[in-house]
Amino acid sequence: MARPLIIDCDPGVDDAIALLLAIAHPAAFNILGITTVAGNVPLHYTSQNALKICALAHADIPVYAGCPRPMLRPLSTAIDVHGATGLQGTELPTPQQPLMVQHAVAFLIETLQQASAPITLATLGPLTNIAVALIQAPQITNKIDTIIAMGGAITHGNMTPGAEFNIYVDPHAAQVVFASGIPIKLITLDTTHQVLTTPERLKSFRELHTPVGHTVADLLAHYGTPDVERYGMNGAPLHDPCVIAYLLNPELFTFRPTYTTVDTTSPENMGRTVIDWWERTGKAPNVDVAASVNTASIYDLLIKSLATL
Repeated sequence: MARPLIIDCDPGVDDAIALLLAIAHPAAFNILGITTVAGNVPLHYTSQNALKICALAHADIPVYAGCPRPMLRPLSTAIDVHGATGLQGTELPTPQQPLMVQHAVAFLIETLQQASAPITLATLGPLTNIAVALIQAPQITNKIDTIIAMGGAITHGNMTPGAEFNIYVDPHAAQVVFASGIPIKLITLDTTHQVLTTPERLKSFRELHTPVGHTVADLLAHYGTPDVERYGMNGAPLHDPCVIAYLLNPELFTFRPTYTTVDTTSPENMGRTVIDWWERTGKAPNVDVAASVNTASIYDLLIKSLATL
């Protein structure tokens, strides 16, 4: 039976590839909706990008625009990584479906309240929509099966020395979610920085010889150049597809239960995920944090999946 799934995202190149990976598996996922949030680029672009990816994949999935800014802070974007529109470097089809009128937070609350079985949330961007929904309707907590999130860092950040982008953009929202008691699996930069689109892997996408394959290759050819230059990587890291890859094949990852909080007060460490890897606090674990990843198998899964679209 297909897993009921809501994908909360801020497309963004890696979000787009994660969406395509999920859409390629209708037997595994019943995608109830895609909710968008401001993050990699402003909300207008993230929402339109989600619609364009659905059009590219010929998928009729409702898209709901959510929060245009973090809960307490001004918006920081990643246009230096993703381009001004979030998906620069290729031509995407014009959306055939309109953006839904209902706000993403209202959709989340209504859908979860009415659900007959718990729903999985795949979160690929800042956690603003999820946190606001939990604040407005805390009773939905029991209707969430688990949250699989890309975000945070154990060792080093990509926005500040300690903070990863998704958590840094809205640290207060992340703290609300981490403290909610919902089962959470967190895939951090320490894992995703191992999932690199090497030149050989980029070539494999192009050799699919399909519109989706060419689009993904074009996007990845322009994506992540600052990361490649800054970290000396042999290709751009694919962060968000790891979330969907885990849901499709959990054996590709190992996780470690940890007590995890977010720094929301220190100017130097704002947005840093404080992950108690060695159980120094004595506090009960609240977040399972990724400890390892099978990179080669993730790219095998991506290539085989996108070939079906």
